[in-house]
Amino acid sequence: MKATSDMRAHTREDALIIAEYTTSKETSHCLIKNISAGGLFVKTSWKLDAGQSITLTFPLFDVDETITVSGTVSRLEPMGFAVTFDQPIDDWVCEKGQFPKIINEGDR
Repeated sequence: MKATSDMRAHTREDALIIAEYTTSKETSHCLIKNISAGGLFVKTSWKLDAGQSITLTFPLFDVDETITVSGTVSRLEPMGFAVTFDQPIDDWVCEKGQFPKIINEGDR
């Protein structure tokens, strides 16, 4: 997997993870395309509002164990949206400032 970085505080890792998201209006499934300790990008055709609160549940390091994170929709794009986590998941970051190997749907 290729790590991407720009002006973000945390290195973002490319991903391919199916997640469930919940907002005040709906619960649906989506595809996480990249993730970091501070946020992620979701590929979906669902349209959300910038600033909207969101909770996501997905496997990260093990297909049999899910995590739940909460955040805010911080950016909208034609093919999805970005989420900034309420609390960075720093306890999952390695000493080098990157995630250990994350799962992908191909690992199932």
